[in-house]
Amino acid sequence: MPRPRTLLLPLLLVVFAASLSAAETTVGDGDGDGGQAVYIVYLGHLQPTPPDLSGSEDGVSAAEFAHHDLLNQVLDESSSASDRILRSYRRSLNGFAARLTEQEAHELSSMDGVVSVFPSETYEPLTTRSWDFLGFPQTPKEELPLEGEIIVGMLDTGIWPDSPSFSDDGFGPPPSRWKGVCQNFTCNNKIIGARAYRGGSSDGLSPLDDEGHGSHTASTVAGRSVGNVSFGGLAAGVARGAVPGARLAVYKVCWDRGCGSADILAAFDDAVADGVDVISFSIGSSDPREYFRDAQAIGSFHAMRRGVLTSASAGNSGLLGGHVCNVAPWMLSVAASSIDRRFVDKIVLGNGETIVGASINTFPTLTNATLAFPAGGSCDPDNLSGGSYRGKIVLCPPQNNGRPNDGSGPFSAGAAGVVIVTRSPDVAFVLPLPGLTVTQDEFDQIMAYVNSTSNAVATIHRTETTANPPAPVAASFSSPGPNLISSGILKPDISAPGIDIIASWSMLSSPTGNPNMKVLYNIISGTSMACPHASGAAAYVKSHHRDWSPAMIMSALITTATPMNTAGTSNSTELKYGAGQLSPAKARDPGLVYDASESDYVAMLCSHGYNATQLALVTGYNAPACAAGGAAAGSSSDLNYPTMAIRVAPRKNFTVSFPRTVTNVGAAGDAYDVKVVIPIEAAKVFAAVVVSPVKLEFSALSQKISFTVTVSGVAPAEGQAHSAAVVWYNDEHQVRSPLVVYTV
Repeated sequence: MPRPRTLLLPLLLVVFAASLSAAETTVGDGDGDGGQAVYIVYLGHLQPTPPDLSGSEDGVSAAEFAHHDLLNQVLDESSSASDRILRSYRRSLNGFAARLTEQEAHELSSMDGVVSVFPSETYEPLTTRSWDFLGFPQTPKEELPLEGEIIVGMLDTGIWPDSPSFSDDGFGPPPSRWKGVCQNFTCNNKIIGARAYRGGSSDGLSPLDDEGHGSHTASTVAGRSVGNVSFGGLAAGVARGAVPGARLAVYKVCWDRGCGSADILAAFDDAVADGVDVISFSIGSSDPREYFRDAQAIGSFHAMRRGVLTSASAGNSGLLGGHVCNVAPWMLSVAASSIDRRFVDKIVLGNGETIVGASINTFPTLTNATLAFPAGGSCDPDNLSGGSYRGKIVLCPPQNNGRPNDGSGPFSAGAAGVVIVTRSPDVAFVLPLPGLTVTQDEFDQIMAYVNSTSNAVATIHRTETTANPPAPVAASFSSPGPNLISSGILKPDISAPGIDIIASWSMLSSPTGNPNMKVLYNIISGTSMACPHASGAAAYVKSHHRDWSPAMIMSALITTATPMNTAGTSNSTELKYGAGQLSPAKARDPGLVYDASESDYVAMLCSHGYNATQLALVTGYNAPACAAGGAAAGSSSDLNYPTMAIRVAPRKNFTVSFPRTVTNVGAAGDAYDVKVVIPIEAAKVFAAVVVSPVKLEFSALSQKISFTVTVSGVAPAEGQAHSAAVVWYNDEHQVRSPLVVYTV
């Protein structure tokens, strides 16, 4: 019996997170205030205050009195400090914010006791930090009409239309080519199509999202820019998608028990016929499937034929190689990676030891609660029922059944908090009660303390936001290759932010399983979150290049990717994250692209053993690559793909050639030189890499030039992979293609 398709969230848990802020250079809003602007007057360390001066009857502290006195020294009689001071800083630092003229600020800066006086900048808290981390700014107003012609099809759990992210304020009517409908759903000029499928039927079904997942992915792709987004005051800021001006067409194929192949294929069928430009597919399985035994491979093949690119999740099966899914070469397979912020929490044990874990915890600090290990070692609700856990912090070891703990057992048992062992320490989770996730080693430290005392207590703090300098790093849960269906096609293709991503949520679904908790925006993690980042980037490129094929758009995204950070990581190669981290702004102008047509894919399929009869049924015409009978010469390595991969026998000498053709999409007279980048540790594997020719000179746009890359060397040990890169470059472009040699 086939395994069910699943929404690609790791551990089936969802989370919230705070965000970092990015500064803008705007100074105050002093219009109409006589040239005043908001300044910060920084006074340095907060001095201890004698008890008799700590406050006054009206509640004004001694520090505030001092701030007023200082400011009054530079104000004339027509002004007072009480009218000018906006905020006094008096808890951990000393200073104040006030409306000042430039002259008043200058006078204050020269006074004794003043460290500095500087204009207050406008900081924009970015809840969708991921787009800024990718160097992708908000869409300029003049480009919104371009995006308005793009329609993104979302195959997911539906959509929550009342989210501000899906407002159609200012939108004109849908493109005239649109043929979609809205079934049991009220559309607008942003959500222009909505269908639902279950068990092969659409009768009486609503596309409303009662899970939250579909709303999250849709707003990551094309959500409007929405200010003042937060969760209980945490993560306040602006949420936005990649292409806020684009239209959305929703195809609900996933329900509480998964996503049926029949429904998936029906949705692909409708989406392509309706007129979508890009399909976003955050659905997959724990293993890859043969192409024509896989609904999404079939559906996306026919989408490709009509010029529609499918962007899909690579899977959440973690460290085990070969579990990457959605591996058809006409689909973009997207791995998950980190961004430059993390959400951490601390538990402080009764002996003073502090352990840092991950969580999104907006609850008040839980102080000196008793630590309790569950009888029977399980935190399942059934195991905890009837136990004495009320008011305690329950310590949850890994489940024997392999299912993750989600805090529901301790919550239903009346616990005050929870500590859970995680296999994904790079991911923060929101739980229905104060808690955090820790590694097994950290959990063992907690247990050692519990076993050392008869009164084991601990304090769980609220979440802190920290920087994450190593990013981008591949997510622990993201499924690695190699591609078990086509060994010469590198999968995943690319990586995109998939850890702690905030976006729209459904009011019909609780983020924690607590039915009393409902939110408009939630943070979750998974390759489900990475996929819509790539989908949005593809839609962005499509909006500027309406005539580009799906392969050209894929190539633009892949060859402009940013290399990943592998320092301090083990066994992290292109088999884990593809060509690198998505770089949408660069993908708009890649210089060169590797194009492929339907006939190229058919030739590759023929080389895989599909016969002419099978391919004729798929394509509707006789496949010339198989006309001679049986498999054609060559392999998947011959496909004109923007990356190069080869599986070789361990420790054996090998020589392999990769024929490739690039199309000029830069300037008519562009020329490119080539360089081969080989890490020191891979020198033996890539003993000789010959590119012929070594220079590409174009005389026209859309001109194609072919070249060959020949690699010779000694294969690595069994189960290893090494990589190099072939880079075509000029003053304007770097067109980078990873070259991967691996053994299994």
